[in-house]
Amino acid sequence: MFEKPVVKTFQYGNHTVTLETGVMARQATAAVMVNMDDTAVFVSVVGKKEAVEGQDFFPLTVNYQERTYAAGKIPGGFFKREGRPSEGETLIARLIDRPIRPLFPDAFKNEVQVIATVVSVNPDVQPDIPTMIGTSAALAISGIPFNGPIGAARVGHVDGQLVLNPSNTELETSKLDLVVAGTDNAVLMVESEADNLTEEEMLAAVVYGHDQQQAVITAINEFAAEVATPAWDWVAPEENTALNTKIAELAEAKLVEAYQITEKMARYDRIHEIAAEVNEVLLAEDPEANTKEIHTIFHDLEKTVVRRSIIAGNPRIDGREKDMVRALDVRTGVLPRTHGSSLFTRGETQALVTATLGTQRDAQIIDELTGERKDHFLLHYNFPPYCVGETGFVGSPKRREIGHGKLAKRGIAAVMPSVEDFPYTVRVVSEITESNGSSSMASVCGTSLALMDAGVPIKSSVAGIAMGLVKEGDDFVVLSDILGDEDHLGDMDFKVAGTSNGITALQMDIKIEGITKEIMQIALNQAQGARLHILSVMDEAISGAREEISQFAPRIHQMKINLTRFVTLSVKVAQLSVLYVKRLVRLSKLKTTVQLRSLQPLVSKHKMLSTASRL
Repeated sequence: MFEKPVVKTFQYGNHTVTLETGVMARQATAAVMVNMDDTAVFVSVVGKKEAVEGQDFFPLTVNYQERTYAAGKIPGGFFKREGRPSEGETLIARLIDRPIRPLFPDAFKNEVQVIATVVSVNPDVQPDIPTMIGTSAALAISGIPFNGPIGAARVGHVDGQLVLNPSNTELETSKLDLVVAGTDNAVLMVESEADNLTEEEMLAAVVYGHDQQQAVITAINEFAAEVATPAWDWVAPEENTALNTKIAELAEAKLVEAYQITEKMARYDRIHEIAAEVNEVLLAEDPEANTKEIHTIFHDLEKTVVRRSIIAGNPRIDGREKDMVRALDVRTGVLPRTHGSSLFTRGETQALVTATLGTQRDAQIIDELTGERKDHFLLHYNFPPYCVGETGFVGSPKRREIGHGKLAKRGIAAVMPSVEDFPYTVRVVSEITESNGSSSMASVCGTSLALMDAGVPIKSSVAGIAMGLVKEGDDFVVLSDILGDEDHLGDMDFKVAGTSNGITALQMDIKIEGITKEIMQIALNQAQGARLHILSVMDEAISGAREEISQFAPRIHQMKINLTRFVTLSVKVAQLSVLYVKRLVRLSKLKTTVQLRSLQPLVSKHKMLSTASRL
């Protein structure tokens, strides 16, 4: 009954990684315990042998959960147990999902669920990389149709050198935090935050990470060969060639014309009319026709029409050339009572962004496995249904909104002042009011503008751009500032944020089985030109932080006092009527820093200092 477990141990940079299966969760389709220098993650995969009849999408679910016992802690709160996923858990779940999803066959519609549970944590080894390795290994031994395995690596840039899977201590001084995943011959996913690195440095980091992760792929292949799970006898369903031909005859010429309509909603209305006409004709001929199959084939025809036109070098859906950015409209100070605001519009994508200044007491306390920390810069992204002309549920943020907000925050983080230089907590909210592609990058641009409008002394303006790809065989076209349709019908979403000096964030999502170094080089260079163009337009609206913060924002001033007077000052703190005085941690031999905060925003700096001097 208890078979001998299969164990594979290999060296991955400075870390020892062990994969083990056969002991736990034997009723799951596959299960792997991965241990990377005492950070251990248990990954299970369950796949259903039969798909739901008529299902036209791939129901892949990825759940990532951190157990506090992994760090020898007991959860807080009244119930003393883990609750809904944290933002960090949601982001790692997305990190796992993105590189594995394109490796399942297009026609595979069976339900698959991945559950990854962190059961032990070494503070120097973040769980995300071992989780991605464990997921890849579990899928490789599951027998489920999967064109993997994948490898994963974190890359740092410390003292001018690239570092594989840097520790948390090394990341504190690193100019780069990049996660890359891919197969043995191509990159599938990139997620990164950087401190103004050049295009060449970013590309070198991606290539370095991909090269290093080959050790993971080799080890997983050897692990899977030893487990030797039989492959499922799944075969892709045969295409209904007769229906394909009939729908092409009815709709192809009309779709070619429809995709020359440049306005999004008018184009969608026309496409819906064509789809309704096709349904009407086919159902009249055969009342038992499968409407879901008709819809799928019609959508595939749309994809063929758009991609064929782009590969042929024709103008894009909205009439632009491949490297053109849509028309820009940039405004600041659009809301009278907020501390900072902007309205950034690029074509039919628009973001209303606000910046709010608070005291250090407003910082977010984040309770992680490795301990508690405070975050003084918050960025929240909202994508209401009206921004795409739809109705829908409005409530807590979804995974996509959390991910887009984090990407925008990464793009801005490199230019934010330190809390010592600017002792405020800053919250940015991006409300997407219109969307036709690249709303996260519109949020980056709008955030930069709103922060400057609020008087936050950011180091420079930041802009973001989304690049796309259409690839057919050896032919490919890289597109700048992609529309929603180009994202949906294309092969890549390649987002780059940065200043005029370099890149601050890079994210890549791919729908095909990887892209090459050549394509990434072209995309980065094309993105640089687009980014510089957007920055030039933004700088015409506002090129630096306003000299004074909003009259409605709280006032915080710092002053030096003699250490010998500090006790007296502490005793007399209660005498302040509109001031809150707090000693900071920063302390020199003879002086200490005191922070003066007005509880009434309009109290002047002079009045604050005058009151404090009388203590």
